[in-house]
Amino acid sequence: MTDEQKEQIKKQIAQDLEALNSEVADLQEKTKPIPPDCCLGDLRFEMMHEQEVFERTLHEAKIRINKLKYALGKIDKEGYGFCMECDEEIPFGRLLILPESMYCTACASNK
Repeated sequence: MTDEQKEQIKKQIAQDLEALNSEVADLQEKTKPIPPDCCLGDLRFEMMHEQEVFERTLHEAKIRINKLKYALGKIDKEGYGFCMECDEEIPFGRLLILPESMYCTACASNK
């Protein structure tokens, strides 16, 4: 991988982190506890279900943030961009879309 490609990936990671941090802030507002006197019956049940979905999305966003930060710290080190399973180089296009990828497409589909 060239230095130029690494810079492209770093920029993509920065953009992804910015978007995810904004999403996390929004989701944290949506996952605040529902006041008991807010509503009753089906509407309350629907709000609780929606809150569970937001909590799951928040959890997944935080995990991806950690993976992106890890990738950012590893990008200039030996081994970044190589599959952990088969040791083949992960295609640049895949890394541009998913910079936190640790497996090539073939190995990832076998998991």
